[in-house]
Amino acid sequence: MATLPNPLPLLDLPPGTLVDTTIDDPWHEPLLWYADEQAQPGDWARLRTTGRPLGLLPVLVDGGRRNQWPEDWDLDPAGTSYPGDHDAEDVLGEFWEEYASDELEDGADWPGLAPAPSTDASGTPDELAAEMADQLTDGARMALVPARRSADIPAAIGWSGPLNYENDVARLCTVLRSWEDRFDIRVVALGFDTLTVSVGRPPTTAAEARALASEHFAFCPDNIDAGPSNGLDAYAEKYLLGQETWSFWWD
Repeated sequence: MATLPNPLPLLDLPPGTLVDTTIDDPWHEPLLWYADEQAQPGDWARLRTTGRPLGLLPVLVDGGRRNQWPEDWDLDPAGTSYPGDHDAEDVLGEFWEEYASDELEDGADWPGLAPAPSTDASGTPDELAAEMADQLTDGARMALVPARRSADIPAAIGWSGPLNYENDVARLCTVLRSWEDRFDIRVVALGFDTLTVSVGRPPTTAAEARALASEHFAFCPDNIDAGPSNGLDAYAEKYLLGQETWSFWWD
């Protein structure tokens, strides 16, 4: 689901693959382009500069341990709605009600959205995203996606990484939009079932981090349940407080 006219078929791109493969029939236009060669530091920033005026945004793609690249990701653009048609508070609240009572010891009521951090970012979100991307180039390749904003990248390609948790990734992109607004996140990397974002305005107090931890649980319970942290307090302290990247994985 591209939200802008798709220039990918018309561009003179470096050696790579235009992906139109979906879980059903080939899509009517390329969903993304990704490079043949491993990404290098500086590539993310360069592609953003050249792609943004054309309605294209960069993201790193990772084949992972199974060497699964985007044509093998079971992309489902036909089954993906539009992120702007949903509300982040409603989406997270629904997930919380469904999973928190069974998987969290305290079974507390949904606390609502966390406030934006009180401290301003030290740089621009895109500068930080470029720095984070440069640290994640090992084994990854650069991709360009027709999308209006970074948070929409998973929906724009019909990404099915969270399929066992949520069939319509646009609902999760609605949350990513909210995090863009409050925490200056950018979608930096995607794998078959993994998502990494840079965070321009991370929580700077324990209270801010703990409030956000509830959102992370609702967004991706596996981060807490299947991860090394022991509950929301420990997760907030180790993975959210002052952290400039957030990573998610769905089983």
